[in-house]
Amino acid sequence: MVLCTGNSCRSQIAEGYLKYFAGEKAAVYSAGVETHGVNPRAIATMAEDGIDISGHTSNNITEYRDIPFDYVITVCDNAKERCPFFPSTAQKFHENFPDPAKATGTEDEIMQQFRAVRQIIKDYTQSFVATHL
Repeated sequence: MVLCTGNSCRSQIAEGYLKYFAGEKAAVYSAGVETHGVNPRAIATMAEDGIDISGHTSNNITEYRDIPFDYVITVCDNAKERCPFFPSTAQKFHENFPDPAKATGTEDEIMQQFRAVRQIIKDYTQSFVATHL
């Protein structure tokens, strides 16, 4: 489970890469403590790297209450602080990735920030899969 505040950017990107790198080794989910919809720029930046997340949905963590996760990865400090208690033995991991949705500037400058965060998340998820799966 990848958890973020609104399940719109960072968690969606991480879900896409975790699915890509893990293949059949894991069932991957993402959710938010709120739902903000999947950010179109997250979809676009992932498409640039050959990963289609256009069919992803923005889900609330409460939808997955009954799934016994092995891992919960929070990708922002806000989600870590607001993450509801799960009665499980899931190992918890935390990485506070920059929020590309807060990027400002021209469209090109904003997309550059999305690409930079995408690369950070790509590196993290590739390492995570190699280490834990």
